[in-house]
Amino acid sequence: MRLRNRIAELLSLPESGVGAPSIEAVETTLTDGYAAALALDAERWRIELRLRDTTDPDERARLSQRLETAHGQLTRLRSLLRSLHARARAMRRSAA
Repeated sequence: MRLRNRIAELLSLPESGVGAPSIEAVETTLTDGYAAALALDAERWRIELRLRDTTDPDERARLSQRLETAHGQLTRLRSLLRSLHARARAMRRSAA
């Protein structure tokens, strides 16, 4: 996921000084990340609904795998977003 790479790159840069990202870049990436998290959460919800409605064992297995994948992606993304949000707060405090 390119978004996760973008977040990881922003987190690897210094908080301030030479080479630090702009607060606008961090906030834009946060917004993109929150939108991606909402989309993943919606996808999980749709998969859960389909799981409840199907009795086909092969379809259930496929949907269960998709649900597990979406859950893992969402968990990793939320972790990165928490770190980036903390970085944005620190940047705003230092700018004040």
